Amino acid sequence: MSPLPTAGAVHAGSPTTAELTTILEARSHDIGGLTVGRVLPSATRRMVGPFIFFDHMGPAALPAGSGLDVRPHPHIGLATVTYLFEGEIIHRDSLGSQQPIRPGDVNWMTAGAGIVHSERTGPEQRTRGARLNGLQLWVALPTQHEETAPQFHHHAAETLPTLERAGAEVRLLAGEAYGRRAPVKIFSPLFYADVSLLAAAEFPVTDEYTERAAYVVQGDVTCGRERAGPGRMLVFAAGAPAALRTTNGARLVLLGGEPVGERHIYWNFVASSLERIEQAKRDWREGRFPKVPGDELEFIPLPESI
Repeated sequence: MSPLPTAGAVHAGSPTTAELTTILEARSHDIGGLTVGRVLPSATRRMVGPFIFFDHMGPAALPAGSGLDVRPHPHIGLATVTYLFEGEIIHRDSLGSQQPIRPGDVNWMTAGAGIVHSERTGPEQRTRGARLNGLQLWVALPTQHEETAPQFHHHAAETLPTLERAGAEVRLLAGEAYGRRAPVKIFSPLFYADVSLLAAAEFPVTDEYTERAAYVVQGDVTCGRERAGPGRMLVFAAGAPAALRTTNGARLVLLGGEPVGERHIYWNFVASSLERIEQAKRDWREGRFPKVPGDELEFIPLPESI
């Protein structure tokens, strides 16, 4: 997605439980014809492990004749991770990739030294109208991998490991957790999982990583004395045992990992140095990034300020 990600998030108040450090609320933002809920980065929490950006797209109904149109835009220093619950997005990038993203699939695009991509509703769904509900996250790359060659990897739903545990169905989307490892190529220790909690479930949050969070997609959960419904992210205290409980069932994602250090973020650029950000701004302004084959006619201009 193409964000303006510097606006502050709303802090939902100081948690009243030892398991939590922060509670974040999604805030509305428009990204090419679709309103998303943006959680990271926020004024009170910039990152969770290496995850530096978190958008919830929808749930939304796209009327016939309209659709998502995120025009070509650049990235550096990060990997984008796109995962859908409903709908379809056509991904194109400057490597020549053209890939429909469907529910349950993981789209992992490593920007590294620089890539350009677009995300649009395909012609068939645009004609008849469709629903869209999904997540896009950004993973900041470790310093030694910030300038890695750009790559694109698509992982179909059936290739991702699943398990059932403690009244939950878990699909591991990236990294390692709960004794499973996803096939997605990663650059630092992290985990990202889609979790469906059955009614009356109590599910333990993995304690393998320094930083961990849970984002509620549907239903509601409690952790200690805190309750969270859709659009809320619970950030867990380092080293503290934590469990999520639900009465009527819920769907959420768990994410986290080891910190990669401080990062600067401007528009779609993430880097460990301000000089690298300035170079990327010049390169985009002056047309030095590559084009997206099949989507060369449009682009998103560099914002003058954010």
